Amino acid sequence: MTESPASSCRFQSFSEPSDPSQVAGRVAALRRALAAQGLDGFIVPRADEHQGEYVPAHMARLAWLTGFTGSAGNAIVLADKAALIVDGRYTIQSAAQTDKNVVTPTKMEETPLERWIETNLPAGGKLGYDPWLHTVDGVAKLEKAVSAAGGELVAVAKNPIDALWSDRPAPPAAPVKAHRADFAGEDTAHKLARIQEALTKAKVDALVVSDPHALAWTFNIRGGDVEHTPLPLGYAIVPREGRPTVFLAPEKVTNEAGDAIGAVGEIAPPAALEQQLRALGAAKAKVRLDSTTAAAALATLIRDAGGTPDAGTDPIALMKARKNEAELKGARDAHQRDGAAIVNFLSWLAREAPKGGLTEIDAVAALEAERLKTGLLKDVSFTTIAGAGPNAALPHYRVTDSSNRRIEPGIFLVDSGGQYEDGTTDITRTMAIGEPSDEMRDRYTRVLKGHLAISRVVFVKGTSGAQLDALARLPLWQAGLDFDHGTGHGVGSFLSVHEGPQRLSKLGTTPLEPGMILSNEPGYYKQGEYGIRIENLIVVEERIIPGGDRTIYGFETITWAPYERALIDLKLLDEGEIAWINAYHAQVWSNLAPLVEGEAKSWLEAACLPL
Repeated sequence: MTESPASSCRFQSFSEPSDPSQVAGRVAALRRALAAQGLDGFIVPRADEHQGEYVPAHMARLAWLTGFTGSAGNAIVLADKAALIVDGRYTIQSAAQTDKNVVTPTKMEETPLERWIETNLPAGGKLGYDPWLHTVDGVAKLEKAVSAAGGELVAVAKNPIDALWSDRPAPPAAPVKAHRADFAGEDTAHKLARIQEALTKAKVDALVVSDPHALAWTFNIRGGDVEHTPLPLGYAIVPREGRPTVFLAPEKVTNEAGDAIGAVGEIAPPAALEQQLRALGAAKAKVRLDSTTAAAALATLIRDAGGTPDAGTDPIALMKARKNEAELKGARDAHQRDGAAIVNFLSWLAREAPKGGLTEIDAVAALEAERLKTGLLKDVSFTTIAGAGPNAALPHYRVTDSSNRRIEPGIFLVDSGGQYEDGTTDITRTMAIGEPSDEMRDRYTRVLKGHLAISRVVFVKGTSGAQLDALARLPLWQAGLDFDHGTGHGVGSFLSVHEGPQRLSKLGTTPLEPGMILSNEPGYYKQGEYGIRIENLIVVEERIIPGGDRTIYGFETITWAPYERALIDLKLLDEGEIAWINAYHAQVWSNLAPLVEGEAKSWLEAACLPL
């Protein structure tokens, strides 16, 4: 018996992620539990104690209650009504995954959580929340909304969902391993010295490291507590002077990682965190908390013991974003290896898709198999988005057994990535199956022009992603079109495929600096018909312009795979754009031809011919 494509995937499942039929009973049980505690409502965010993009299975309370499995959202349950508030990316998904007779899907852009509370919480109502799942700033916004409604915001000591969740998964127990020094490029002692220097400048006594990405980067460790990102979930306290303490379950820490941490600091069980925070408070310490990831509960522990919680910027975030030479070399090596896997996949797709027998799941399985052939793949960097026809118009589509479409003539989009010890990859290519329509070619070429505008831009030091974002949209705007996501996100070094604070977005206020890795991925989506996105990863680098008197930056492209020639309308491209594409394709051929063979090499040669 041959193996099915779905069963051949090591890192992805295609089973249905939720069951709307369970929602009514679970919401009713929560209401009974709230009434027993004297609460009139409760907020259920899509968050764990670290506010991460990916949460471990035992922290997926929002999915358990409502069925919704997206990466962002909040549910709020009152005695007589409930809402699931999500952003525009998840309008269709939230409606499909929950029971709309019990929970009302609500667009965040139209009715933010705070406004919903002001409008719906009854006067005198007590609204409960878990202080480990909300930031200090988040709680302040909730308090304002609840006050405007004439109610009371109540922190609960124990999350009521945990007592109702009878089959709740166990906490993750993945081993914590040392990250190779040649990939890290900087030892932990030097990183700690830089962090402590930043704390001295900020005039704070200690830093609570609440972001697991920052924990992993600082101590050169990696784990496996959440899917697709090699994170160890834990905390650290870094004092302005002296040795830090890392809070991890001792049984998870390998000898090598334990020795490495022990050389510069202490290891303590997670339960000891609260005791050390109270000790800092008792010493009247001023303690920096990361405003984006630190739970409000941390601030309360410090404040109640007599200390001063200082919610602000974690200095590690910017240090981690600026990749050193070893990390950049690793990223380039990973992308060359990954590019060969992509070419093998694309050439296979070009041969097999026109025959009419392939499905989205077949494509996901084939692509994962090509990456596994490298022998170095640790995981995919996120759940592969493989959309045929109308599914390609869903930017965050995830194929399941029930949604799986046959790949038919039209558009097929694949957004995927790999986790390698030397780097994290993320690439999107949109392919034409059969003969594309004139409209498809027009839209693809406009997206490509926006993608090229970012690839080719030079900008002065101090420029933020928000100032560049419009360049990727202009060719679409000129046709009365746009896309509803950012142009690009930051990318980590064998860490998260979505890393801040750098981003190409209307919200990207952090100045771009050399060494930062970002994605460049404009798109266009025609709901119900097709979607287009083109993505490469890029690195900020300094550019020398003869005669210039300012520090100027540009982008180095590190992703290698051909664009879809069948979708390019040459009449919409100028000479500079055509020259850039031809030079890029020549480099793709130079980099990848030695790594592929046979039909894949022949396909690559044809795909890289000058336009």
